[in-house]
Amino acid sequence: MSINFPLMLVVAVLVCGALALLDLFFFAPRRRAAIANYQATVTKADPAALEALKKEPVLVEYGKSFFPVLAIVLVLRSFLVEPFQIPSGSMKPTLEVGDFILVNKFAYGIRLPVVDTKVISVSDPQRGDVMVFRYPSDPDVNYIKRVVGLPGDVVRYTSDKRLFINGESVAEKLVGEEPGSLGSTRLYEEQLGKVEHLIRKEMGRYRIEPDRQWTVPAGHYFMMGDNRDNSNDSRYWNDPNIPAQLQGMVPDRNIVGKAFAVWMSWPDPKFSHLPDFSRVGLIL
Repeated sequence: MSINFPLMLVVAVLVCGALALLDLFFFAPRRRAAIANYQATVTKADPAALEALKKEPVLVEYGKSFFPVLAIVLVLRSFLVEPFQIPSGSMKPTLEVGDFILVNKFAYGIRLPVVDTKVISVSDPQRGDVMVFRYPSDPDVNYIKRVVGLPGDVVRYTSDKRLFINGESVAEKLVGEEPGSLGSTRLYEEQLGKVEHLIRKEMGRYRIEPDRQWTVPAGHYFMMGDNRDNSNDSRYWNDPNIPAQLQGMVPDRNIVGKAFAVWMSWPDPKFSHLPDFSRVGLIL
């Protein structure tokens, strides 16, 4: 069972805020009245007795202490920047397993926490952006891929692993090779929109499939991983609960934000080694 952290955070802020208000309008006036009555009945007030009368209920004390901290975290996480960790190699070589990234939450519009309703439009995703979104078949799971197809685009991916958008081949240039899971892997520099970035292709017999083509509906996006032969993305999603014309598409309502920086890398799942800061930088 997944934990809905945004919902937990909102509930915590509401509870702490309610306790703070309850103290402001109910408990605090009662404490002040009790102190005034006590001082009126004695010649010299006992400091220990005054402290006891001033003491806030434990829940109120904790609520008032945590409220500003939780409120700041809620605002930052919901509207400004949210951290994520990369769990898989689907975005290699751009992002490695264990990279800790920062996601701009307001780049594509201001959304209410939990319900994710857009209340203020800022800009739309652009081709080439690295975007975090909620997986259409399971919105509790966050995915990160690159925006390839915009609303209205016709995207085609061929059996020889070439990408076409609206009938035009996406420019790519071979820049090197490295070991792969089934032989050698080639690295290409791809020009996707205004963004130049690296992609990775396996040269062995890997997912050799016929040419396929998709038309991106209005309000949706077509996503692909930079590790082209090791990415579960729009090319392969097939959910019987989603209409055929929307298969593989990410609706605007599922957008979380734009990934813009790596701030730390810690690929060791047991955290037995120190984190690595050599990969710190902007995401292209």
